[in-house]
Amino acid sequence: MSNTIHTPGIVKVDDHSDTSATFTIEPLHSGYGMTLGNSLRRVLLSSISGAAITSFKIEGSTHEFTDLKGIKEDIVDIMMNLKGVKFKVYGTENQNLRIEKSGSGPILAKDIKVNADVEIVNPNHLIATIDDPKTKFVADIIIEVGRGYRTIEETTNKKPSDMIALDAIFSPVTRVRYKVENTRVGQVTDLDRLIISVNTDGTISPREAFEEASAILVNQYTALAGNTTVPQGESLVNESELDDTIESSSNSGEDNTLLNTSIEDLNLSARTTNALINNEIYTIKDLFSLNDAELKDLKGFGSKALDEVKDKLAELEL
Repeated sequence: MSNTIHTPGIVKVDDHSDTSATFTIEPLHSGYGMTLGNSLRRVLLSSISGAAITSFKIEGSTHEFTDLKGIKEDIVDIMMNLKGVKFKVYGTENQNLRIEKSGSGPILAKDIKVNADVEIVNPNHLIATIDDPKTKFVADIIIEVGRGYRTIEETTNKKPSDMIALDAIFSPVTRVRYKVENTRVGQVTDLDRLIISVNTDGTISPREAFEEASAILVNQYTALAGNTTVPQGESLVNESELDDTIESSSNSGEDNTLLNTSIEDLNLSARTTNALINNEIYTIKDLFSLNDAELKDLKGFGSKALDEVKDKLAELEL
């Protein structure tokens, strides 16, 4: 193990959709893949800022067990539906909004009268259904910005006395998965690669959530470090190559696919393919981490195999 703790980088970002992305971070000091992966996962799931409905009232009801005439759902069903409305709130102030709907038909999230500070992410989300054309549905809701989870008991202590409290899930991150793989840079073989996938509810992008989680951890550790500093180890990855890779992975799905092409799919000779795999070279991207001299030093990999690989990369215009 090296005495130097080298600085890692985000070498690839796969944007699967507006709400899902995978980040590849390497090279990490031995054991740091699990350390960073677990820390980022916990912060992503618990500490990213978001907005949620915390209390509401419906005209004609005084508590959650009141019967609503002309409404298909009961209050408990409406409570669950309100918890599913996703908001972007620009600012930190509580937002007081109203829903007014007359005539039979569904009441959707887009029927909430928003202001300039609030945006509804899922406007077609069902809140309730009016089944009597003479019924008018009027409700007031309070939206708050917070982090993590707030129980209904905590909300009850803060809500106006005439409103019904909701437990609130503020976190916009719905799922985080990570795995740690072995990687190498040149002759340094005891390094980690962290692959972490982030899913959100659409109120924030996975990249924004990832960066916020990282910033939270930086602030926490900086406060504990006092005046002690540790010299930053140099990156084992060329910074310009890192920037090019990130830009490529963010803007070109085709390039992402090409870099992740398996060695076995390159139609190299069986001898060359086996030599690369036996030396833990599995993709085209792994090839780029080694120069010609380092490739020739690989066990079972000689000049003839190197020429074959270079010809194949030239054929692929890489």
